[in-house]
Amino acid sequence: MKTLGMIGGVGPESTIDYYKNIIALYRERQRDGSYPQFIINSIDLKKGIDFINANNLAAMAEFLLEEIVKLPRAGADFGLIAANTPHIVFDDIAPKSPIPLISIVEAMCDYAKERKMKRLALFGTRYTMQATFYSKVFSREAIDLIVPEPQDQDYIHEKYFSELVPGNFLPETRAGLLAIADRMKAKIDIDGVILAGTELPLILRGESHNGIALLDTGKIHCQAAVDAMFS
Repeated sequence: MKTLGMIGGVGPESTIDYYKNIIALYRERQRDGSYPQFIINSIDLKKGIDFINANNLAAMAEFLLEEIVKLPRAGADFGLIAANTPHIVFDDIAPKSPIPLISIVEAMCDYAKERKMKRLALFGTRYTMQATFYSKVFSREAIDLIVPEPQDQDYIHEKYFSELVPGNFLPETRAGLLAIADRMKAKIDIDGVILAGTELPLILRGESHNGIALLDTGKIHCQAAVDAMFS
């Protein structure tokens, strides 16, 4: 059994979800009563966000790589970053990592491709919605990604950091997020919404809404990690 190493804490609430998902998905496959052994390095979310706000992606990559290097020292055979936004520098980090890394974007793209999805909305932090690291991967599979209108991006980003990251999940915010999805469905006829912020599935529980698939990037990432444990 391969040992997973995880960069967590980005943010803490979704790291807890990753922890629970990995255990549940492992136990679905390994029915002998055992539990998976894996390593979590919970890092300082603020430090990473400060680098992104300063548009210092080189420092962001260096910071993450320093933390990833600690994982094999603790016994990890492969790793992942339990968040979407840090994948803005994934292509810079992965070739320098001492262990193979599983990309949340590649895992999500594989999932969408298997289900023949062709047009998806992208919800996440402003950094994720406005960057190209998602569209670059999905365009290779001819899957269109559509981001919300600018004012809706502002709403998602603000709620993400003021409420979701600290762990406040309010019914009115859930309604506001689903209203954005409904407007996009009516206008563009999307197949689903990529919840490309790992706190978003914590407020948008459930696999669909009004015929719109709600795609939990964190859980899909965890499934890829558990598959790798058993490979």
